[in-house]
Amino acid sequence: MNTLPILWSIAGTDSGGGAGLAADQRAADAFGVHLCPVVAAVTAQSTTAVTRIDAVPPDLLDAQLAALAEDLPPTVIKTGLLGSAANAQVVAHWVDRLRLRAPLAFVIDPVLRASTGAGFVDEALMRVYREELLPRATVVTPNQHEAVRLLGPDGGSGVPAMASALRAQGVQAVVVTGGDAATPALSHDWIDTPHARGWLTLPRVDTPHHHGTGCTFTTSLAAALALGFVAADAAVLAKMATTHALRHARAVGRGAGPVVAREGFGADASLLPRLSVGEQAPTGWPECTRGREPGVYAIVDSAERVEMVLRAAPTVDTIQLRMKRPADLDDGAWAAQLRAAIARSQRAADVAGVTLVINDHWHAALQAGARALHLGQEDLLALAPADHAALQGARDGGVQLGLSSHSLWELCRAASLLPDLIACGPVWPTTTKDMPWRPQGLDNLAWWAHMAPAPVVGIGGILEPAQLQAVAAAGAAGGCVVRGLGEDPSQTLPAWRAAWVEGRSAAAQAQVPALPHPSLPVPHAGLR
Repeated sequence: MNTLPILWSIAGTDSGGGAGLAADQRAADAFGVHLCPVVAAVTAQSTTAVTRIDAVPPDLLDAQLAALAEDLPPTVIKTGLLGSAANAQVVAHWVDRLRLRAPLAFVIDPVLRASTGAGFVDEALMRVYREELLPRATVVTPNQHEAVRLLGPDGGSGVPAMASALRAQGVQAVVVTGGDAATPALSHDWIDTPHARGWLTLPRVDTPHHHGTGCTFTTSLAAALALGFVAADAAVLAKMATTHALRHARAVGRGAGPVVAREGFGADASLLPRLSVGEQAPTGWPECTRGREPGVYAIVDSAERVEMVLRAAPTVDTIQLRMKRPADLDDGAWAAQLRAAIARSQRAADVAGVTLVINDHWHAALQAGARALHLGQEDLLALAPADHAALQGARDGGVQLGLSSHSLWELCRAASLLPDLIACGPVWPTTTKDMPWRPQGLDNLAWWAHMAPAPVVGIGGILEPAQLQAVAAAGAAGGCVVRGLGEDPSQTLPAWRAAWVEGRSAAAQAQVPALPHPSLPVPHAGLR
């Protein structure tokens, strides 16, 4: 019985072996999913030109899909070159038919012309794209030129606006790829998904051999969807896989050689992209400077608890004050209480020589003299431009910043801000707070620790010293203890410290998985 996810690619052949179904097969193999290559069009092409395009008859396309439907039903359908309006209508029919049986993601690579300039689409096919395919799409991946063609003259100005316009037509998620954009140093793809928006960026690969880049990106994204990733995380993996394929492009023929997708991209830290917080595309690629390791990282909810933990120093390396506002306090009373608790905690941490981190309340923390902050990503996204400027000014003055992350896109967004620490969680199920995320487990934690550009701290469900030992052995630079501190931290912390030291001695042998596992369930409604 087959256990691999099934991906149907309905696309064209490339007699030169560079793009179309040939590129799709390489990308699917790199992700370990099974590709069913369905021929919608046959092309006569080389590395220099496309000399002929023949769409297969629609009844032949229908027969291929019918043959697969009972034996190899897909988790995802991806389309490339369709060849004719009639073929596009066959695809729309099968998407509807298959969705009556099971959830199905539908990914469209709107192949409108070849990189050599040959046109692939007439007005009848453009009409079917707009009226029948886009409204059914889970993800569409046009380059900037293709987005303009799909939307027509009223599609909006600028890439983010075009992506919003495509979503308004019923597309669940959009990735406008930047391979055709004139940005010599960096490659920017704009993602607009239910979970995240922003520029996904990596340094551009300087190669004349780029044939099949678009096919590789879209099939990689479809393969990641087939493995259970939501669209934003699938775009991250597609960006990584495509950049890796560009690095391994072949020089064959007299023109642009093909990109070559292959295994190994998922554990190459140099391939982790960055995701912008807003609509301003980055102009440079500054490197992170790795700071101190957070080690045994205690989290408490009051200044009194800070002092209790610090009495057990040096068994703790980092302590975070995470206070929640009581329901009966007005704004003024809460602000005064918060500032007093932060100042008291900072004095105690300074005496003990332990780093104190203030969670969320960064304005009050800076006013009280705090020197390390931690923000969740929802709080990060809520910051106004003036807040970002103030926070950056504090960082320029030496204030440390930690950021939470629960998914690939959150890891990439955190990386864009060059933080001093990135939290990965929840490692195990936790009742400390309600969250939609699946447990990361030690495998994802090891992947985070290997890939992240800053020290990684594991958080969530660490209730026993043996768990902290496992977190350290996975390669994390720190592990958070909350409820496990108990009533008297001075009694519990020595065991936590011993577990951390034991785990760190084994960290060099940590096994990094080839790919992380998905950390967010995909709702059936999302596989439209």
